[in-house]
Amino acid sequence: MNKTIRRASVFALLLVLALLVRATWVQFYDGKALADDTDNRRNAIETYAGPLGNIVVAGDSITGSAQTTGGDLAYKRTYTDGRLYAAVTGYASQSYAPTQLEGIYQDLLNGTDSRLKTVMDTVTGERADPGDVVTTIDPAVQKAAYDALGGKKGGAVAIDPKTGRILAAVSTPSYDPSSLTDANTAGAAWKRLNADSDKPLTNRALRQPLPPGSTFKLVVAAAALEDGLYGNVDEHTVSPDPYTLPGSTKVLANENRSAPCENATIRVALRYSCNNVFAKMAVDLGQDKVRAMAEKFGFDDDKLDVPVRAYTSVYPSDMDKAQTALSGIGQFDVTATPLQMAMVSAAIANGGKLVSPHMVAQITDSGGDVLKNYDDSTDTKEIVSSSTAEQLRSAMETVVNDGTGTNARIAGVTVGGKTGTAQHGENNSKTPYAWFTSYGKSDSTGKEVAVAVMVEQSDAARSEVSGNGLAAPVARAMMKAALT
Repeated sequence: MNKTIRRASVFALLLVLALLVRATWVQFYDGKALADDTDNRRNAIETYAGPLGNIVVAGDSITGSAQTTGGDLAYKRTYTDGRLYAAVTGYASQSYAPTQLEGIYQDLLNGTDSRLKTVMDTVTGERADPGDVVTTIDPAVQKAAYDALGGKKGGAVAIDPKTGRILAAVSTPSYDPSSLTDANTAGAAWKRLNADSDKPLTNRALRQPLPPGSTFKLVVAAAALEDGLYGNVDEHTVSPDPYTLPGSTKVLANENRSAPCENATIRVALRYSCNNVFAKMAVDLGQDKVRAMAEKFGFDDDKLDVPVRAYTSVYPSDMDKAQTALSGIGQFDVTATPLQMAMVSAAIANGGKLVSPHMVAQITDSGGDVLKNYDDSTDTKEIVSSSTAEQLRSAMETVVNDGTGTNARIAGVTVGGKTGTAQHGENNSKTPYAWFTSYGKSDSTGKEVAVAVMVEQSDAARSEVSGNGLAAPVARAMMKAALT
C-alpha cells in the first residue's frame, strides 16, 4: 500500500471514529436533555397518548381523562369540582407545566414512574399503566371551607392534630383547572387568569404568607411559658398600658381601649387580645427566644413539603427592640400561611406534639397496590411540654367562650381559638387581614381538628374587618363539618 492510500485510509478511519464519538455523545449525554426539553413535542404526545392516573378524595376520583378530537394528543385531563379542589390538585395541561399534586406526581400519573413497571414492561419498553394519588382531604370539610369563604379572597387549612392529615386546603377566589388542560384553549385561559387582579392561580392556603397579626401571640405565649418567664396563664404579667415601644415615642394601643390589659395575665391578654402584653413579653424574652419557639412550630422552614412545597413563614432577625415588640403581635416582618397557623393550633391541641402535616395518604399502582403509605412515615416533634399545651388550650377556650372568638362556638364541641387582625399598608391605610386559628374536640367522640383561616379581602366595611367577624365563622363551619 502506497503512502497516499495509507494516509487516506487513516483519515477516513478518523472521520468514522469522530462520527461514532459524536453519535455516542448525542445518544447518552444530549439524549436526556433533548428528551426533557419542554419544546419536545414527543413528550406531550407520549404523556397524553392514554388516560392519566387519578387523584382520589374519600374513595372517589376528582380527576379523569377525556379523548380529544383531532390533533396528535389523544387525551386531555378533566376535573370534577375543579374549583373546589384546585388548591389541592393544581392542573395538568397540554401546554403548561403541571402544578401541585399533578406536578409532584407527574411520573406516577402518566405511567413513567419506575415503580410501576412490570417485568414485561421492562422487556418490551412499553409505558406502564398509570398509578393513583390518594389524598387525605375530607370532602365535607373542603366544601364547608369553600362555601364559607364564598366571595372573600382568602385561604383555609384543616389538620387532624393526631395524624397530621390535611383535611382541607382551600384558596379563594379559585379557578377551574379544566380551562388549562386543552392546548387549543389553554393560552387564552392562561392570559385571563394571570391578568385577574384577584390572582386566582395563587394558592393562598399554602403559598401566600401574610402578617398573622394577633394569632402569633400564641407563639409568644408558648415561648414565655416554656422559658419560665411566667409560670402559668393566670400569673399577672409586667405589662404597662399604654406601652411605649422601646427607643421610640410611639405608643402601642389596644383595639379595645377599655379592656383590662394593664399587667394582665396571659389568659386575659389572649381573651382581649392585649397588644401591650405580648409586645412587652417579646421584648422581655428577646427575639432569639421568640424565634426559637417560632421555628419549632415551623417558621423559617424553607423545605416544608406536604408534599406541595409551602412558602416559608418567616420570623425576622436583626431587629431592634421596637421591632421585636411589634413582632410579638404578629406585625413588623412576621409572615405566615394558613397552613403554618393551623400547625400552631394542631401542636397545642395534640399535647404539644406536632405530627408532620401531609395531604397524600398513599400512592398506588393501577391495581390499587400501595407503593408508598405516607400515613406510616410521618414525623412527630415535641414543640412544647404537655403542661404548656394544656395551659394554652385552657386560655384559647376562654377566648372562644368569653373573649374575641365567640363566633367559633359549636354546641357539643370544645373549641379554643385566637383571633387576629393584621395591619396592611403604610400606616395601616389598607384593609387589614382577618385571621382565626383554632382547634375543636367533640365532647361525645373525642375527635379533633385544628384549623386556620385567613381572609385577605372581603366586601365588608373596613371598620367591620376582624378575625371574629370574618374568619371565625369559616373556621366554625370547617370544624363543624369535621366533628359533627
